[in-house]
This record gives sequence, C-alpha cells and structure tokens, in this order.
Amino acid sequence: MPLDQIPEPWRSFLSEVDAQLEDRVTFICLGGFVLTVLYDLRRPTSDIDVIEITRNPNWKRLAELAGKNSLLHKKFDVYLDPVAVAQYPEDFESRLREMFPGAFHQLRLFALDPYDLVLSKLDRNSQKDRDDVKYLAQFLRLDLELLRLRFEQEFEPNFVGNTDTIGRTLQLWIEMIEDVRSSSS
Repeated sequence: MPLDQIPEPWRSFLSEVDAQLEDRVTFICLGGFVLTVLYDLRRPTSDIDVIEITRNPNWKRLAELAGKNSLLHKKFDVYLDPVAVAQYPEDFESRLREMFPGAFHQLRLFALDPYDLVLSKLDRNSQKDRDDVKYLAQFLRLDLELLRLRFEQEFEPNFVGNTDTIGRTLQLWIEMIEDVRSSSS
C-alpha cells in the first residue's frame, strides 16, 4: 500500500514516527488497526497494537515518541500500544505480511496472518474480539478447518493457561461463524 493510500490519521502519525527514527524499526501489528487498514473493518480504533516491540532496545524512546500520552498521541489522537499478554501460534513469524512496503524510510510494519490474528484474540474473548472474528471470517471467507488445524498444531500446545477453556472458546467461535454464514446465505 503506497503512502498516499494509508488512511489518516495513521499516515501522518506513522510518517512523523518514521521521520524521527535514526535506525530501522520493525513492528508486528495486530488488533483493530490491522482489521481497519487491511480488511476495511469500519470501527474506531485509537492505537496500533504491536508485539515484539519490547525486544527493541529503543523502546523507551519509541514510547516517549509515539506511545500513550506522547506528543504524537496528543497531536494525532492515536498511539503505539505494546501488547504483552496476547499469545500467538508457534510459527506466526513465517506468515507475517508487510503492510506498507517501501512507504517509510526506517519504519517497517508487519501484520499477523488472518488465522493467527483470530487465534491471538481467543484468550481475551471479549465481545469486540468476537465481532472482529465474525467480520474477518465473512470478509475473507476463512477456512474453518485451517483455523482448527493451526490451533491444534501451533497454538494449543504452547498456550499458557487452561487449554480446555481455550479449546471450547474456539469451538464456540467456529459455531458462531457457521451461524453467521448460514444466516447470510
């Protein structure tokens, strides 16, 4: 996606972040930002949820520059938000998609694959997460068997928490998606 196609306020916010970086910085993005920018979900979001950011030795500077309550947050009403609690399938990094190749000089943003994005929402299981999953499943016609397989092979074995509960949640989500699909056909 070329720079001029990135929606506002994200384009201006990310351009200013990029302009202030001295070295290359990579963010792995998930959540509402990915859904709104890549998949046209029409819902407000004020942050870019990012993972792997805490491994960046410059995170303190990045938080001061573009995190919550930063000057850029106050200017654009959006901010970077490091996500420390979400869990991801084992091999998610091999499926990352670069969001805006060539749009920025120092900044590179990658998004979770749609199936990994769904699985990253399982543990929280909020109403917003369920609504996001229903939308994504319809928008992309997600393959429910692939979702189940990825869960069984890469997510469930590494999940820290109650695997029975998370497995039931996935089954409920699959049924929810099937109900939405059957009612819309």
